Amino acid sequence: MKYLGAAVSDTGISKRTNQDGVCIKIADTEQHGQIAMCVLCDGMGGLKKGELASATVIRAFIEWFEQQPFFEDTTLVITGDHMSMSDGLSADWERLVKACNFRILEYGRKEGITLGTTVSAILLMEGHYLIAHVGDSRVYKIAGTVEQLTEDHSFVAREIKRGNMTEEEAENHPQRNVLIQCVGASGIVTPDILHGRTEKGDVYMLCSDGFRHKLSTEEIYEEFRAENIGSAEIMEDKERYLISRVKTRNERDNITVALMKCEE
Repeated sequence: MKYLGAAVSDTGISKRTNQDGVCIKIADTEQHGQIAMCVLCDGMGGLKKGELASATVIRAFIEWFEQQPFFEDTTLVITGDHMSMSDGLSADWERLVKACNFRILEYGRKEGITLGTTVSAILLMEGHYLIAHVGDSRVYKIAGTVEQLTEDHSFVAREIKRGNMTEEEAENHPQRNVLIQCVGASGIVTPDILHGRTEKGDVYMLCSDGFRHKLSTEEIYEEFRAENIGSAEIMEDKERYLISRVKTRNERDNITVALMKCEE
């Protein structure tokens, strides 16, 4: 399978710096064909601090990807819709997120500051995906509909799940942006690790909360469905178009979105 990818990040209309971070890596391998990775982070902690936290995690994932022997010794073990890998890629990513948490937490203690970041990362390989996730950035699958794959690690998401709050109440709740898990600001971080199958034409969207707050799923589907994004250039144009729409609706946060499309 081959992959297309494009990402756009915007400071937005009110913040002085962009504390979001995003990267896309695509590698050709002899044994497994193309392998693609996308990582998106939404940093927090005030001027420059959140930017440092998100950049730390992005850099760690890039180093991990570039240090792999392109999975030449990897064996896929498929059971139903799930995937495990003999070299422990899932465990690798869990350890990587926890190591980033420790590194950022120690830096904050040394400097006397608080900083942190969300992370949503996806690896696409041989008809399967692997996701690692902490925080309230999101990963969606777009294939006939817009399906949210990740769960927010936020106060309002927890209260909705418990039946104490409706989604409508959560939209305007004063604690809407309070996270219950954050890389670099939580003593213990346990990332969600997700697996699933991919099909030709599947589109995966990663985004910060600044992107999704002002858009409906219908708007996202109309622009990002597979038949409307035939190239990376078109992907980027449509990402910029929706970001401009979000800005006209007075979103105050940084705005970041990335797309990965399974081609053939």
